[in-house]
Amino acid sequence: MATGLTSLPFLVTLYFIHMIPLMLAQNEQFIYNGFHQANLHLDGTARIHPNGLLQLTNNSELQVGYAFYQLPLKFNASSGLTQSLSFSTNFVFAIVPETPSKGGHGIAFTISPSWKFTDVVASNYLGLLNASNNGLSTNHLLAIELDTIEGQEFQDIDNNHVGIDVNSLKSIESATATYFSDQERKNISLELVSGNPMHLWIDYNETEKLLNVTLAPTSIPKPNRPLLSTHINMSQILLESMFVGFSAATGAVTSDHYILGWSFNKSGQAQSLDVSKLPQPPRQRKSKDKRGQITMILIIAVVVVLILVTGAIFILRRKKYAEILEDWENEYGPHRFSYKNLCKATKGFTNKELLGEGGFGKVYKGTLRSSNIQIAVKRVSHDSKQGMKEFVAEIISMGRLRHRNLVQLLGYCRRKGELLLVYDYMSNGSLDKFLYGNEKPKLNWLQRFQILKGVASGLLYLHEEWEQVVLHRDVKASNVLLDAELNGRLGDFGLARLCDHGTNTQTTNVAGTVGYLAPELTRTGRATTCTDVFAFGAFMLEVACGRKPIEPQGQPEEVILVDWVFECWRKGAILDASDPRLESNYVVEEMKLVLKLGLLCSHSTPAARPSMKQVMQFLDGNADLPELPHDSACFGNFTSVEESEILLSIPQSFGKYLSPSSSTDSILKCGR
Repeated sequence: MATGLTSLPFLVTLYFIHMIPLMLAQNEQFIYNGFHQANLHLDGTARIHPNGLLQLTNNSELQVGYAFYQLPLKFNASSGLTQSLSFSTNFVFAIVPETPSKGGHGIAFTISPSWKFTDVVASNYLGLLNASNNGLSTNHLLAIELDTIEGQEFQDIDNNHVGIDVNSLKSIESATATYFSDQERKNISLELVSGNPMHLWIDYNETEKLLNVTLAPTSIPKPNRPLLSTHINMSQILLESMFVGFSAATGAVTSDHYILGWSFNKSGQAQSLDVSKLPQPPRQRKSKDKRGQITMILIIAVVVVLILVTGAIFILRRKKYAEILEDWENEYGPHRFSYKNLCKATKGFTNKELLGEGGFGKVYKGTLRSSNIQIAVKRVSHDSKQGMKEFVAEIISMGRLRHRNLVQLLGYCRRKGELLLVYDYMSNGSLDKFLYGNEKPKLNWLQRFQILKGVASGLLYLHEEWEQVVLHRDVKASNVLLDAELNGRLGDFGLARLCDHGTNTQTTNVAGTVGYLAPELTRTGRATTCTDVFAFGAFMLEVACGRKPIEPQGQPEEVILVDWVFECWRKGAILDASDPRLESNYVVEEMKLVLKLGLLCSHSTPAARPSMKQVMQFLDGNADLPELPHDSACFGNFTSVEESEILLSIPQSFGKYLSPSSSTDSILKCGR
């Protein structure tokens, strides 16, 4: 009896020694041929259908869906039972577009330290990162993206590719979606957003430090040749405890994202899915057969009389959210928001959500209910139908601008006599509030210098790096908005105009703000890239000196900022012009550079001003600034207070184009 009792602890210990590896092995591999009772974390818009189909997103705008295996897996362990970083997984997915001709963003298989994502951006960031943390090594993120949008900011190769992402949405390796046919011995194209189920295999060999990604339709076995193959040291990326799963996102253009089945193995080859048992995604709209189309036509014919009778009632009920939609606007559909959604986002455009107002209308803060993303909505009054088509066309064209130092135009909406423009929300508001307001903290010199370089980079993109030349025509501190990290972003494109490269980049309406207007603009009314450079020069002096370009209430010798800075330079004391609130805490050479470059950009002769490319070279220290002329007549827009007062009294007929900075500010300046 004593011997039996003595051996019992030994047997229990022996049992657990044998069971622990088994339990760990169960946690390290799984297979779901459909997702009935799957052990998953679901977040965002993700849900499981009754037939076992996992849906990550539906066709709503700017939303994210997540599905992650509920238990963390052991990667990169320094000790213990799990030593290998090798893993294998395969899954079947389908991306079904909202309409056959349009598709939204894609899906990413993800290995992440957490299944919970916060402060991320939908659309092109796939719900994984945002502009501030994109590319940080502390993300410890590996993602295989199936991307259906060509993001210029990530240098995507096309709008139908597979990419390997490490801590960033800029892929380290990518390829157009194809598969290698073992029979035909060639690559065959696949359309990710076709709505058809496709099979993806991901295999990592720790010994060779080799990651292979293979794509194929579900009708064939795994091809012998992978689509992507690259060497990666996973020990520098993965932490000891990681989660595996999927993320998908939509933008202004939407798709439905589905996962039909999933197999994963942390310690060996993942099991093969039984494709014949997988649930199927909904059929595309274009795949309806002719019999269904005929039936639909008959139904429409039967109910057309009812539609005519009830149409008036329906219109009255929808009047509150009535919008204007013309045939020529169909090409701009991807950028259009519904008035109903914008009205709900801004709580009915209540004054509590009002951020600011100006000559063109009011700006409201809003939150899109479908994605919880904050936006800024500008309501632009436009009573005249003349020119509306051209105005909308240019605004929507500018919605395709992509640069980290430009405020992103997300879309628009037309309703009755107004146009609604939807922008990224800038939490720190406009730069002028920091320069002149008492409620904001002071900006140090490093922050100011980085803002100047950022806005210069944005202007260079507009002038030379985009597919067309964009004349902003209203560069000033109140139109520079600051994001959460105090990065400067140039906004308010209400006066901007487009020109083709290599053509006469001129416009014929006087537009802008007094103090930032080049002398030739006030004489001829013709704006060019040189007039934008002049305004940027005034802006540089404004940021460095903490003073507006024209201050009629100031000391006589300090009314016109350019004249005052030039006089300080002529006396050999240019640093006297620096903002006293900086308390001399700045890099002397940088301050001198900014003040001198501001004067050079303010040259009265357009040809003597540098281009924005040269401005960036000066600010980056890649070129030496030329000597400034000693004639005060070479700089600025005014030579006397009387001349500035003449412009301040321009007839009211010019009011919507030309506004004095002392009285009319940009409609995007407040709180966006």
